[in-house]
Amino acid sequence: MKKINLLPVIASLLLFSCNDSKKENKVSEDTVVTDNEISSTSYDTYAELSAKEGGSWKGHEYEGGDFKNVESLDVPKEHTDHSWYIRYEGPGWENKQVGYRLYLDWRNAIDIFGKKVDTLVLPYVGQDGFDSYHEASPWGQDILKAGKSMGIGGYGRYMNDTVAHFRNVAHTKAKVSNSASSSSVVIDYQGWNTGKDTIDLKSKLSIFPEDRYMKAELTPSKEIEGLTTGIVKFPDLELMKKEGEKWGYIATYGTQTLVSDTDKLGMAVFYKKDEVAQQVEGVNDHLLVFKPTTNTVTYYFLGAWEQEKGGITTQEDFVASINELLNTLEKDNSLN
Repeated sequence: MKKINLLPVIASLLLFSCNDSKKENKVSEDTVVTDNEISSTSYDTYAELSAKEGGSWKGHEYEGGDFKNVESLDVPKEHTDHSWYIRYEGPGWENKQVGYRLYLDWRNAIDIFGKKVDTLVLPYVGQDGFDSYHEASPWGQDILKAGKSMGIGGYGRYMNDTVAHFRNVAHTKAKVSNSASSSSVVIDYQGWNTGKDTIDLKSKLSIFPEDRYMKAELTPSKEIEGLTTGIVKFPDLELMKKEGEKWGYIATYGTQTLVSDTDKLGMAVFYKKDEVAQQVEGVNDHLLVFKPTTNTVTYYFLGAWEQEKGGITTQEDFVASINELLNTLEKDNSLN
């Protein structure tokens, strides 16, 4: 098992923070890192889920308490967006290049943490103010303009020309795991109701030590029309498409971040051609609609930020990188 010495991680973050005049955006010397977090960061990848304990619910807001990392969580019925209960609003996962998070509420979108450092940072994110990660920090920041979309690689159901998210779910349970080869987030949605259908859905999201891509695996309990994933849509950006014999991708590149009007990001979703019914344009997303099945649907997605260490800074280089991944999928039927 390959170990990472945590001391350089802490030292580098603290060094950056000393140069940052905004107190709310820095990793302070008072940052608390639990034994669980330290042991988890001994890997090249990391996934975490952190919820508050010691406080109480007041309607749909959680007051008081402190964040504690947990391996699994039964999401309380009171929890919704901006309940202040889960640190950065859901599970997060990362490797040395990029981080992601999922809003563990009705939105169910996947967001990107752009990283300027090549160390693991999630144990520190959201510790110094609930949503401080929206502002520029030495380690990076939350960068994607997700809006009302599914973000990058999120999932929902396409019906009546719109996407149904997860407003009506009887019960949701999430768990995280870390190993030497990958880190994963598994979410079980029980009683997900959309239209006239109610199903269970299991989602597994995995990240690996190398490269920016995520592997997503969706397993529905019964066949339904419209299970979908995609990329948030911006009107001024072209949707790029390419297909091989077995796999294809949709992708975007350009100014689509919260950082500035010139900051660039590339995003892509890779799909199995025989699992996809159609590619359509939703109101907020470029969508891939899967064929009805009870088998596990597998796809990959990624975000490539120009400010990451050694990052991709041109559309030409981004397209070359995703074409290389597509070639690997055509050859090996897998990226991991």
